[in-house]
Formats: sequence, structure tokens, C-alpha cells
Amino acid sequence: MMPMSVSSAVEFVRIGDGQEGQRIDNFLLARAKGVPRSHLYRVLRRGEVRVNKGRVKPGYRLRNGDLVRIPPLRCGLPDAPAYPARSRLEYLLSALLYEDERLIALNKPSGIAVHGGSGLRWGLIEAMRILRPELPELELVHRLDRETSGCLLLSKRRSTLRELHRSLRERAVEKRYSALLAGRLEYRERVVDVPLRKNLPRGGERIVRIDPRAGKPARTRFRPVRRLGDFTLAEVEPLTGRTHQIRVHAAHLAAPVAGDEKYGDAAANRRLRGLGLDRLFLHASALVFQPGHRDRPLSIEAPLPPELASLLERLR
Repeated sequence: MMPMSVSSAVEFVRIGDGQEGQRIDNFLLARAKGVPRSHLYRVLRRGEVRVNKGRVKPGYRLRNGDLVRIPPLRCGLPDAPAYPARSRLEYLLSALLYEDERLIALNKPSGIAVHGGSGLRWGLIEAMRILRPELPELELVHRLDRETSGCLLLSKRRSTLRELHRSLRERAVEKRYSALLAGRLEYRERVVDVPLRKNLPRGGERIVRIDPRAGKPARTRFRPVRRLGDFTLAEVEPLTGRTHQIRVHAAHLAAPVAGDEKYGDAAANRRLRGLGLDRLFLHASALVFQPGHRDRPLSIEAPLPPELASLLERLR
């Protein structure tokens, strides 16, 4: 286990022009490198972090002039870094889809979390900061589930991060996924419009459920592309950004995502394991958006990973 130390005093930080628009949790993570994510969220829940003397939730966005109180935090000792394996770093170097002076897009592999925490000592963003130490403001623009592969966008500048977060809130970023569904869908486009509520307990784990009363609005467009026996290959477009949205909405259609151990079909998953599928068949295939520093929209595509492409060939 990584040894820990404790900072000795409360800090007060005044937010300036270059920091406004950040979420308070991301601000703390960048400022207290080495502190477990779970610990930071715990001190936020307890109200030990204050903004202008008041409690805030992790999603609070900082404003110019805010005064942030940061309590003493446990920190990893500098002689015990949590470095990824060299093979993982080399893979990420080869996974570059796009880069310019403000953005990086990667083809994230399945099985790698986008950030450390919840028992993980590192994630993709920590690895990228090791690979690119000349980019001190490198941050995730959005997230993908650990089991999902595909297009993942990173920002090199705080101003670009704020701009893209605004675009995401305004639904100005088109996201497309390729998903193999365990079910036979008709060849017609459909939109699932069903509210979702997250963090509901089931057998000791936290899951997302459909909840028409207390759930948040969630909409997903499904476009069947090809039938493969009892399975359907579909292009999926989330029209909102809820946790596990595609997976729960696919299960609602009685056609869960192949390989989904949490919301899926156990019998179908066993059959697919026999054909070599050992992961979730959900791949972020494309991002389309208009960056402020470009004259034309940017379209980024991630090819289907070999293990998913070969499964489709076997199903044919």
C-alpha cells in the first residue's frame, strides 16, 4: 500500500481568470496530486471544502473571485509514485487519433479507467500526464466507462476545457457508438426516452435504474445496422449524458449490450465468451463538434478494435 502523509494546515485559494469554470472536484484533483480520489470526495461530502464559506457539491463550477477553503489532505509520498506499466504507456502512445495545439483525441482501450480512484492507483489521464509532462493543464473533456473503448477527448488548455464543457452541456457535441445488442431489433430508428436514477444498491453494488418519478431525463437514439443471428449491430447516439445510459436503455429494449455483466443477458454473454468476447461490446466510434480554434467542424473516428471486428466476422 502506498504510504500516506498529511498536509499540516488549511489553505485558502482565491480563484482567478484562468481557473473559473472548473468543477471543484477537478480543481482539487489537479491541486492535490497523489491524494486518492475517494478521499477528496469524502471531504467534499463532509463539507470540509468550502467555497465562500459555504458547502458545495463536486459538480460546482468555480467563479472568478471565489474563495476556496481546502482542508489538510492526505497525500502520497513523493518516493512512492503509482506509475503505469511501460506496456500501457507504449500502447497509449500508439492510440493517438488526433492532436493540435489545444486538443488530444485517443482511442481508449477497454479495461483502462479514465482516471484513478476507487481502488485504482492510476488511470488514463494520470498516464497521459506522465507521457506529456510539458502539458500542465491536461484534463479529460469527458469520460468513458472502464469497459468501453473508443474516442476520448483531452484538453491541453483550461480555456478550451471550459469551452468544450459548455458545448457538451448545450448538446453541441455529437457522439456515436457501435454496440452489439443481444436481441433482434427491427430495422428502424428509435429513441428511448426514459428517466434514469443512479447509485441504487443491488447486492452490494451501485447500479443505474429506470425511475420515471425520481430519475433524470435520458434519451438515446438506436439505429440498427446489421442483423447477426440473434444479435443486432447498432449505431447508438446518446442525446443526453447520464451514467450507463446506453447500457440501461439497451436493456430496456430487451436487447442489452453484448458482454454487459451488470445489465446484460447472462446466457447470451456465455455464448459470446465461447466465441472469444471477454469485454463489453460498446465502442465510442466518433465525435463531431466545432472547436472555437478551428474554422470548420472536427470529426474524429476510432476504428473498431480487432477483437470486436473478429467477433463480428465469426457471427456472420
